[in-house]
Amino acid sequence: MTTSDDLVRERRARLAAERLLKVKQDELFEANRKLSAHARTLSEEVVEKREETKVLRQETDAVRTELETARGAMMIAERRLWESIETIQDGFAVFDGGGIMVAANSAFLTPFDGLDCVAPGISYPDLLRIAAEEGLVDTDDASRDDWIEDMLWRWQSPTIPPRVVRFWNNVFIRLVDRRTEGGDTVSLALNITSTIRNEAKLKQARHKAEAANRAKSAFLANMSHEIRTPMNGVVGMAQLLADSPLDEEQRLYVETIRSSGEALLVLINDVLDYSKIEADRLTLHPEPFDLEAAVYEVVTLLRPSVGTKQLSLLVDYDTFMPTWFMGDPGRVRQILTNLVGNAVKFTEAGHVMIRVSCLPDGGTGAQRVHVTVEDTGIGIAPDLAEHIFGEFNQVDDDRNRRFEGTGLGLAITKRLVEMMGGQIWVDSVVGEGSSFGCYLQLDLADDAPGALPGPPVWLDRVLFADPNPDARDILRRQLAAQRVRTVPCETGADLVAAGPGQGDVVLLDEDLRGSDARKVAADLRRDGFTGPIYLLSAGATQSGAGPGPDFDGALPKPLRRQDVVRALSARPAPRPQRAADSAFTPLSLRRMRVLAAEDNRTNRLVFSKLVQSADIDLRFVENGQQAVDAYIEDPPDVVFMDISMPEVDGRQATRMIREHEAALGLNRAPVVAMTAHAMAGDEEEILACGLDRYMTKPLKKDTVLGYLDEFCPDTCLPPLGEDLKSAV
Repeated sequence: MTTSDDLVRERRARLAAERLLKVKQDELFEANRKLSAHARTLSEEVVEKREETKVLRQETDAVRTELETARGAMMIAERRLWESIETIQDGFAVFDGGGIMVAANSAFLTPFDGLDCVAPGISYPDLLRIAAEEGLVDTDDASRDDWIEDMLWRWQSPTIPPRVVRFWNNVFIRLVDRRTEGGDTVSLALNITSTIRNEAKLKQARHKAEAANRAKSAFLANMSHEIRTPMNGVVGMAQLLADSPLDEEQRLYVETIRSSGEALLVLINDVLDYSKIEADRLTLHPEPFDLEAAVYEVVTLLRPSVGTKQLSLLVDYDTFMPTWFMGDPGRVRQILTNLVGNAVKFTEAGHVMIRVSCLPDGGTGAQRVHVTVEDTGIGIAPDLAEHIFGEFNQVDDDRNRRFEGTGLGLAITKRLVEMMGGQIWVDSVVGEGSSFGCYLQLDLADDAPGALPGPPVWLDRVLFADPNPDARDILRRQLAAQRVRTVPCETGADLVAAGPGQGDVVLLDEDLRGSDARKVAADLRRDGFTGPIYLLSAGATQSGAGPGPDFDGALPKPLRRQDVVRALSARPAPRPQRAADSAFTPLSLRRMRVLAAEDNRTNRLVFSKLVQSADIDLRFVENGQQAVDAYIEDPPDVVFMDISMPEVDGRQATRMIREHEAALGLNRAPVVAMTAHAMAGDEEEILACGLDRYMTKPLKKDTVLGYLDEFCPDTCLPPLGEDLKSAV
């Protein structure tokens, strides 16, 4: 090998080495580059981690600070909670699921003061055992073991019932225990000693109040009885004296006595009703009754109070509404009497109109009966409209100071209306009049009587003369509802001009303007009219001698819708045929024997005068024992028995009479109570003693005579003549 070849190989080797070095340098550079990039990445990650670590350290410090703050707040809250629990007088304790006391305040542990074993860590059964054995609790009549067993049974119940425990020092604790969701039991021991003592005081005060209320009720009942007894004499004798021949001045005195006595009786009834309202003893006694008849009965009752006033009493009863309802007729009449009586009292001239209508009360089956009483009186100021419905409230001003009253009538009326599911209100204009309205919830009566017979077939028209346009319109509508043709007239001359003829009936108002009703009737008779003519009178005829020879009778004002038809279609009913008439001749009939037991001399005189027109044999006795002896000696046909009498009262005497009848197999003699007892329940209690009827004093003549006629046996002469019987 030559030198040049060696040089070539050496150069080639050098070039290869240079190329390899270049490659290695490039690889080393690339490795350094990557290493540098990786170092930068690691450096950046280190910086980032350092920042994160710093943030985490800051957050950790903040959380540690918050945790320390929360722990401090929790410790403060726990300390405050327990300090608060320690300050209350009621006991507080917590027991775990096994019944071990976890914590308790001083009030809970105080009853166990001196017993070191009673502390957190004691079990509930051990706590009960210590309380019983140490005599800390009053177990009443139960033994200690029974008391502990009962308390453990209570503790183990799913829902622990409250329990009152009395300690030895007469302190009452109410235990209230509740389970938590974690199974613990929180126990509260509430000191209710003051509550128990207050309840005892309240109970004692209630007993005293009830005793006082009973004493007040007894006082009112006694006062009612004591007042009604002399009132029987006052009103009864005044009524009898009014029936005797008197001159005008004497009749004025007698009417004043009678009206004053009846006014006093109204006051007594108002006070009694108010006492029942106050004691919440005012009750309703529903029964079927005729509402229309009740309205007209109230008008008849109040008609005498109109006196010499130029005042018309009008009734507008909806001709298309029913008349029979279920309700308390006495209380309905009381509502009407209060409303109409007030209207009459405060109205000097004009009219008092009673409007009655009804509509079904949707869905209930009851009827919504509306009653409105309108008057043309002095009126009521708007700011006093609600005031008058309060107890003892009256409108006190110069216009009505002369009117007397208790101020209870409208308050009682409001309560009665509300008891019947209704409301009451008033609309009024001072100086023009008032309109009292109310509605009642009343059911229709199931056993209402059938419809009255229609007008007689011969009736063609009814011609009537009345100066009051409202009265004419009401009567026209009432007769039109019964398919009767009418000819309303304002004056008697208009009626004569209408020419009544065959099949017509004439009604003449007593107070015709410009003419006298009797003269109009005489003119009609003179012109040959032979049909019925009736006088429409608001009471006794002005002359006091009857309607007159040209009239067929008198009809009361205001007219009921059936009055005209009844007067035309009805005939006087003969006295019922006696079953024994064929066996008895008039000479064989005897007078009715009546026994009256009454210890008050004035009341005996009143009773004798009330029945003096009756054909009876009357015998008086002065007490219950004499009544029994008189009954045994000569059995009467009817007994009128006073209830409050010396020695033997009316109740006991009636029982003795019933025992005598039962022992001898005698027929039951009717016994009618005459009493001043008028409180709620008196009637039922008296009738339960064997009496058959009940009358309150002052006695009413027509009521007494009605009982005589009702109880007259077939073997006796009729005690009442036909004229007297028709009046009754």
